[in-house]
Amino acid sequence: MKRSVSVLCLLACGLMLPALAQTASMPSAPAPAGTAPAAPAGPSKVAVVMFEPAVAQTNEGQRDFAQLRTKYAPKEAALKTQSDEVDSLKKSLQSAGSTLSEAERASRAKTIDEKEKQLQRSAEEAQTDFNSEMNDIYQSLAQKVYNTVQTYAQQNGYTVVLDAGGNQQQPTVLWASESTNITAAVVAAYNAASGVPAQPNPAPPAKSPNTAPHTGGTKTPPSK
Repeated sequence: MKRSVSVLCLLACGLMLPALAQTASMPSAPAPAGTAPAAPAGPSKVAVVMFEPAVAQTNEGQRDFAQLRTKYAPKEAALKTQSDEVDSLKKSLQSAGSTLSEAERASRAKTIDEKEKQLQRSAEEAQTDFNSEMNDIYQSLAQKVYNTVQTYAQQNGYTVVLDAGGNQQQPTVLWASESTNITAAVVAAYNAASGVPAQPNPAPPAKSPNTAPHTGGTKTPPSK
């Protein structure tokens, strides 16, 4: 039973993640194209942004990630059904005890093993497809949000913008005053430019065995 439940969780950990789809690792931060302009004279004006949360909090990001989760919900349900079937077959074999002949017991065990392997393959294929589509969505959206960060910084006289949402084991920013955090302003600017309306609050996900979302460290924006 443990094996079939763990297979289901492989997909569920990806499908049940919240808006940002806390997922497989994201690529590194994009490098600005061309030569960076010279910094203006005078004291530096520094800002910080939680880049990945900013991507997730945009109306467009919430819409696109929600649509992706909806797209894969039938696959998750199918895997849950397969997992339940395997568990049921195992319980039936165990309850039969010594009433089965060796040949019948061996036949049932073989069937269970084949179904478990198929479930494992199906779950891994679905997770790979989900992660690939999610990464494509993130890459496309993150590049647009990155451009918004640049525009916002230039328009508001910032000379440096640091990503405060990098690797938590090696943080980019050790401390920053909340007044330097432009994440909400960047999200608002992006929403205004994209024209995508605010998304309704998603319904809580249906409960299934061990479907708690993955909570890995925050990732940084993508390569250009």
